[in-house]
Amino acid sequence: MKFTAPIKSDSIKIMLLGSGELGKEVVIEAQRLGIETIAVDSYNNAPAQLVANKAYTINMKNKNEVLDVIRREKPTYILPEVEAINIQALFDAENEGFHVIPNADAVNKTMNRKNIRQFAAEELKVKTGPYEFVSSFEELKKAASNMGFPCVIKPVMSSSGHGQSVAKSEADLESSWEIAKEARGDASELIVEAFIKFDYEITMLTVRNEKQTVFCEPIGHIQQDGDYIFSWQPMQMSEKAKENAQRIAKTVTDGLGGRGIFGVEMFVQGDEVFFSEVSPRPHDTGMVTMITQSQSEFALHVRAVLGLPLDYIDYGCGASAAYKAKDDTFNPIVEIEDGAFTKNSFVRVFGKPQSHVGRRMAVALTFDKDSSQKALEVSKEIISKFSDC
Repeated sequence: MKFTAPIKSDSIKIMLLGSGELGKEVVIEAQRLGIETIAVDSYNNAPAQLVANKAYTINMKNKNEVLDVIRREKPTYILPEVEAINIQALFDAENEGFHVIPNADAVNKTMNRKNIRQFAAEELKVKTGPYEFVSSFEELKKAASNMGFPCVIKPVMSSSGHGQSVAKSEADLESSWEIAKEARGDASELIVEAFIKFDYEITMLTVRNEKQTVFCEPIGHIQQDGDYIFSWQPMQMSEKAKENAQRIAKTVTDGLGGRGIFGVEMFVQGDEVFFSEVSPRPHDTGMVTMITQSQSEFALHVRAVLGLPLDYIDYGCGASAAYKAKDDTFNPIVEIEDGAFTKNSFVRVFGKPQSHVGRRMAVALTFDKDSSQKALEVSKEIISKFSDC
């Protein structure tokens, strides 16, 4: 492959639509290869905008604004990094010859829980838990009765767990309805899922291009209100369960097609594996790969996009712990003790220009040669000493 320099007439260009902390790492990895980077988001000074060659702030739900910035910059590759994008703009850009990663249809399927669940369960025939879609409170009550309690209720479109709740009884349904309706994204329809009594849940990072498909070691994680707070790698699981997880991940990602990394979320019960969701981009639980692998999920994503080989080295076990803001401020400051920076641990501060309660502002990463659980305990200890100033 021939590599170019940025800001030239023949530069290879990557445009990110969505420029948060995950996009920031993608930009850094792309720039290490001399790729010109363009970071687009709906607010100024988003993390990836701070390190990209160029930055734009637009209404990403407005088709014309999205297409305008694409046509102006003419990127080699367009990387959607968030759900809140006008999907028709991506289809139009693809029809005009632009390369959407992995492709516009895959983005469309995965940004909507209804689309991806029906695609996975009904077309690809992978194992999922029971589910129903509802658009009224009366339908919600009926679906919850069919699923049984507890059941999980989510908007068909949202990000980072927004609008998700668990109804433990019929008395919780009204609250779950309100939580879902107040979520950002499209809450006109909800998915009601039977609560699977799983042993644990994992993310199977799956990297693919036309040459090969590669799996990272499974990542265990803990969520709170649908958003990740801790992850560790590898998740200890039986070889049979791991094989089943990889088979499902390959089936789903082959079905979606295209290049890039996919975060395939699954529930594991013994050796049985149930598909849950998939993101066609780096996954927040995969930030742990910045300390466990020679090529992080972000580096692998860039390699896959460029059609490069996807081999990497596993260094050992590791964990990540997200720090979430405790205050609302336009001047966020995170106080971190020096002890967080050792030969086996470090911190990534995202540099977000504004904080609000619960917003992810930093992540602590820890390494242990032999034990992901030891790494997890250290990461929890480190993050417990963070504070807002």
